[in-house]
Amino acid sequence: MPEVFIQLNDLPDEIFIYILKKLTNLQVLYSLLGVSKRLNRIVYGSIFTNHLTLLRSISNDSIYPLSNRILDRFCLHILPEIHHKIKWLNLESCSIERILRATNYPSLNALGLYNIRQEMNPPCFTDVILSNDTLRKQISFLVIQITDDEESINCSAHIFTKIFTVFTNLKYLNMNESFISQSLSFYISP
Repeated sequence: MPEVFIQLNDLPDEIFIYILKKLTNLQVLYSLLGVSKRLNRIVYGSIFTNHLTLLRSISNDSIYPLSNRILDRFCLHILPEIHHKIKWLNLESCSIERILRATNYPSLNALGLYNIRQEMNPPCFTDVILSNDTLRKQISFLVIQITDDEESINCSAHIFTKIFTVFTNLKYLNMNESFISQSLSFYISP
């Protein structure tokens, strides 16, 4: 019986994409971008570039920032190459400013901001958004997860004031004070 040996490169794009969808978009972009022309064509597709989660999430609902090495590669190489395709970014509080300053995002209309704390005055309203009128007007979907501590839970009124002042075209807001406590969500229909 003859040996059948199929290389990964022999697979049709559809099967290859099916396999890659088992990974996160972060893993696909970080690991495969720049490997070959074929992989670049597949990885540059909207399946892997529209919605990026640039944070680490552990099974117990804990969220952590990416390592500096991974952030460096994304901010210096990957994001500038795909910035025009990104529609949604999920970011951890420690890296929000760095990622938003890495490039401009002309198609970005949604942000997920995680591990927001009161003492940060929250970073989603730092100079990078306040000084970028286009970004402020682009964001219509916003998800905010506040860390679960006494001080942060009491800052909701402050954060709401900032949100409605900064994001002038906001249509959807989901504000979750923690994974355990109550959440607030609203949607303004057109």
